[in-house]
Amino acid sequence: MLSTATVMRPNKNGETQYNKDKLLQGQGVDTPLSEPGQLQAQAAGLYLRDIRFSNVFVSNLQRARQTAEIIMRNNIHSSEVEMVFDPLLRERGFGIAEGRPKEDLKNMANASGQSCRDYTPPGGETLEQVRLRCKKFLKALYQRMVDDHCSSGQGHAAVGTEAGAGAAVSETDVPPAGLPDDGMEGIHLHALVVSHGAYIRVAVRHFVEDLQCTLPQVQRMSQVFSACPNTGISRFILTLSPGESGPVPSAVRCVFTNRRDHLTSRDICYIKH
Repeated sequence: MLSTATVMRPNKNGETQYNKDKLLQGQGVDTPLSEPGQLQAQAAGLYLRDIRFSNVFVSNLQRARQTAEIIMRNNIHSSEVEMVFDPLLRERGFGIAEGRPKEDLKNMANASGQSCRDYTPPGGETLEQVRLRCKKFLKALYQRMVDDHCSSGQGHAAVGTEAGAGAAVSETDVPPAGLPDDGMEGIHLHALVVSHGAYIRVAVRHFVEDLQCTLPQVQRMSQVFSACPNTGISRFILTLSPGESGPVPSAVRCVFTNRRDHLTSRDICYIKH
């Protein structure tokens, strides 16, 4: 029996100038963090500094890489952990809308008679394509966690992910106290995953609709499906069991989603001054 916690910290990375100017980035626009974005990442790193990460997976886009590097520089336990930069964690591709105002995407969606979330601009990725990419990444994550930390490669593993949410409500869950280690008691492996806003919302849908993730009592569905703020943190605990083609999740529990306590903490107030 192996306990594994996978933090998928799909935080929409830190803020970039494109975020501030309300421009779409997607995959084709690879901008660095702005100064406020660096402070957000610093605050997230301070908030998570005592969490011992066993694995770190990061989108290979610059804004996510910078966010992860800042977080890991602040971590007191995990400085030697390898960061895996994975293109499967890239933001959703928005085709011809990339680099343009977000309002343009809304106008294109309205002209097509679709909601902005469901609309795919020419040359962009459909939500289903992003979901398939997310599932491919998670499958690789499960296998990597087992290969790295389970000597036999067999048996069960409890895996936590900071990234999504679930459909069923557990009546036995204790409401999170707002602490960085909420839900981690008895979990020995913890993975940090850094990705982007639209990708994260798709990941949340996957946890809810495909994996039937259990939600805490205090979690409202509107909050589960809301946009993740810059450097927002979510946490999921997954139990992995052997499958025909590798480890598969047999149970998924959401601890919290879209947490932003670190952005209002004393630490970030100090950093900003």
